[in-house]
Amino acid sequence: MKMVFPGSSPLNIVLLITDTFRFDNLFARARRPIHTPCLDAFARERAVEVLGFYTGSFPTIPQRTDLITGRIGWPWYPWQPLPKSSSNAWPLMLRRQGYATQLLCDCPHLFNAGFQHPFMAAYQTRGQEGDCPFLHLNDPIVSTMSLTKTREGAPLSPLAKCLADQHRWTNRYPQCEEDTFCWRTSKLAVRWLEENYRFRPFFLWVDFFDPHEPWDPPEYLVRKYQPSYHGRPMIHPNYGLSADYSREELTNLWAHYAAEAELVDRAIGRIFQKIEDLQLWDSTVVVVLSDHGFSIGEHARVGKANINRRDPRFWPLYPEVSHAPLLIAAPGLRPAQRPFLAQPADLLPTITELAHARVDLPEPLHGYSFVKALKGQTKSHRALAVCGQWINPPAEGVPPKWTVPFVTDGSWGYVPLGPTGDPEIFDLHEDPLGERNLFRRARPHARRLRNLLMDYMRDLQAPQPVTDFLATL
Repeated sequence: MKMVFPGSSPLNIVLLITDTFRFDNLFARARRPIHTPCLDAFARERAVEVLGFYTGSFPTIPQRTDLITGRIGWPWYPWQPLPKSSSNAWPLMLRRQGYATQLLCDCPHLFNAGFQHPFMAAYQTRGQEGDCPFLHLNDPIVSTMSLTKTREGAPLSPLAKCLADQHRWTNRYPQCEEDTFCWRTSKLAVRWLEENYRFRPFFLWVDFFDPHEPWDPPEYLVRKYQPSYHGRPMIHPNYGLSADYSREELTNLWAHYAAEAELVDRAIGRIFQKIEDLQLWDSTVVVVLSDHGFSIGEHARVGKANINRRDPRFWPLYPEVSHAPLLIAAPGLRPAQRPFLAQPADLLPTITELAHARVDLPEPLHGYSFVKALKGQTKSHRALAVCGQWINPPAEGVPPKWTVPFVTDGSWGYVPLGPTGDPEIFDLHEDPLGERNLFRRARPHARRLRNLLMDYMRDLQAPQPVTDFLATL
């Protein structure tokens, strides 16, 4: 599939991805605001903010696979290595057109999934989450959290009781901002720009795993968000019931997340400053997005999927998880907020068009460009956004703890099965996090969105067993 956008020399592309950064973190939209001055200023002064951006395939690697291939994967395959998912490899196609392509990441999953291979160069900062690159077993492993308050499952090291303990020990208990991963990754990105800015065009993909848990920013930043807490630091979620925490503990969990999200904002701000220093704004497309968000008390849960043996519920991809930030700056774009719907598979054709680039992809795209919507030349893009995680349809019934798809037309949000198995419909204008089920009085809207979901699956030519399974709900 050839995509050619002639008329100007190709532009540089800087793609900044964060993990688990919620849409409502920006502009103090959340009930408990987070300080994000760099991203807020970027949105006000340079970027178009896409207000209706939703994750497609969930979670980390499936979302990035949608992005890098321009195809929607969740109906076909689970989390798996990139080469198994699609022959489309956007950085490789850009390389063949003369782009220098670089991946910089601290996300521990990208190299395991083969994302480094399409790039000319790739560098991973090791040690995030369960990644343990270097043992130092003479040093004791300190117990960080009670096992009843954190994610279940054995860590990689037999000496650690939980993943939070292992992560802190692996990284030698950092206490200063410059020891955090987002600082280190942004420092690499700044240096890369300084050492490569004269080459044109380039494609720089910077992938921050923060603010993904464990949330271990310096405690002095956490106290900005909860100054009166004196208990054990809550740095890792339980992926289950929020009732497992006291009110103060749940607030402390959020305070750790908020402080880490603020550090991500600072890290991205340093990259913006270097783009300014090197006078690259007029020759570069700059994109900031997140793969998904996270529940921290909303819907009586903590996490993004149910992996807790004490929680029997289904877990829909409610908006605090599925609704993600997307900011795009490019020559010719004026700052604005646009309410249209878009998803990760749309970014490949959109950014390629904005950059006046040319790619030849072996497989057809599911995504399509929303450049006209960015420029305000049209008010809509997608009629429907569907967020889902791969499922192997069972012979009968519904899998326990299923991560249920979320469907929205931008005004209404629909999930086929709520936590206890009943369908749910939400007025997102009045209830942006989908916390008040209006199914009894808004049944026609639920029926309409269900029908649109089935049309979507058929138009996508999704596997028949998956479409048939959704039709039974």
